[in-house]
Amino acid sequence: MTRTTAQAPGALPLLGHALPLLRDPLTFLNRLPALDDVVQIQVGPQRAYVVCTADLTREVLVDDRTFDKGGLLFDRARESVGDGLGTCPHSRHRRQRRLVQPAFHVSRMPGYAEMMTARITAFADGLHSGQVIDVVPELTALTTRITAEAIFTDALPTEAMGHLVEDLFTIFEGIYRRSVVPAVLNRVPTPANRRYDRARTRLRRTLDQAIQHRRTAPSPRADILSMLLDVRGTTADGSADRLTDEEISDQIITIFAAGADTTAGLLAWALHLIAQHPKTAYELHTEVDTVLAGRPAAYEHLPALEHTSRILTETLRLRPSGWLLTRTTSRDASLAGHVIPRGSTVIVSPYLVHHLPEHHPEPDSFDPNRWAPTGTGTLSPRNASLPFSAGARKCIGDTFALTEATLALATLTATWRFEPVPGTTVRPACGLTLSLKGLRMRVQPRSPA
Repeated sequence: MTRTTAQAPGALPLLGHALPLLRDPLTFLNRLPALDDVVQIQVGPQRAYVVCTADLTREVLVDDRTFDKGGLLFDRARESVGDGLGTCPHSRHRRQRRLVQPAFHVSRMPGYAEMMTARITAFADGLHSGQVIDVVPELTALTTRITAEAIFTDALPTEAMGHLVEDLFTIFEGIYRRSVVPAVLNRVPTPANRRYDRARTRLRRTLDQAIQHRRTAPSPRADILSMLLDVRGTTADGSADRLTDEEISDQIITIFAAGADTTAGLLAWALHLIAQHPKTAYELHTEVDTVLAGRPAAYEHLPALEHTSRILTETLRLRPSGWLLTRTTSRDASLAGHVIPRGSTVIVSPYLVHHLPEHHPEPDSFDPNRWAPTGTGTLSPRNASLPFSAGARKCIGDTFALTEATLALATLTATWRFEPVPGTTVRPACGLTLSLKGLRMRVQPRSPA
């Protein structure tokens, strides 16, 4: 039976719902499930369909032929970051995934973890008692160094690396804004649009130079760039297959987005939430003191860092990095009786799903123990937990990111206590990923209990 799709109230002429999507998108999204299980919104002159249940969200994510990668967010992203794993359509995804997967095979994680431990330890050792840090930029610098070493080793000089990081985050900040305002405004030569265009041009030039530098290197490196250059596959007709330089450049941008920006945001949210919940902090400190015994966290400690892992799981539920995803329908589709015409944008939100009270009791509360063996989180269906998406398009770097975040959170909190600075206002920062602004914390040394 065909159902009439509810329209979200408050659309303005020309802009549609662009203002609430820019000003407070999290609140806007959380109000939609009360209207229906699929709700139509306006983004400028375009219609989009927001999916408001866990089951329908998973249906969209798993059926990646009908609900192809695209829509308002990823169409804008593709313009800047190319056709990497995070943005390419279904027709190109399987091949790319097969060629890139070896770089993230579980057998490589101990090597990556050893490098992560070294960088995290150096970061922790560089802090000093009473220091006030701007948490997001500091953690972004740490996760960027880790991701850069995993990808390049030494293919980029320091200045070029600085430009690459600056350009990536200019693009990541701009993609969401450009996806929710009328397209004509993106062509106006405003300072923000000019910065965005300059960043796109320079980023491609930097990556082209890195690829050419590695091709002429006298000896191979055990990093992701070398693997992408050397990987070989086989096409359906049996001929050799490999990634082009342009495809390698696209994959590097995708890996940076997944390996630097998202992990830094996850760690920053975790430190912010831990500081607000003394019981969680006590349980975390007890665990890291027992497991690490004064040593930096290493790969072999991961299985024993159970509460640390639960804190990160709950942080990803409450503040998922990939908070908003868009798809485009490759054919006419139906979701619970709602007809979605071909070529429509479909919006799914892990943030929305993670805050549905029928799956997560007291969804706005931070409770890592809901993921303990006897906690309420184990009663939730897998559909209701989507921190890294689902289906064939699930994030290829999820294990890399969780390994890095667990090692960092354990090492940093074993040595330091991160205290909020009075008078500061912390608020979400909704872009391509969900980060936060205004988080300043004072670092104080702590000794094992």
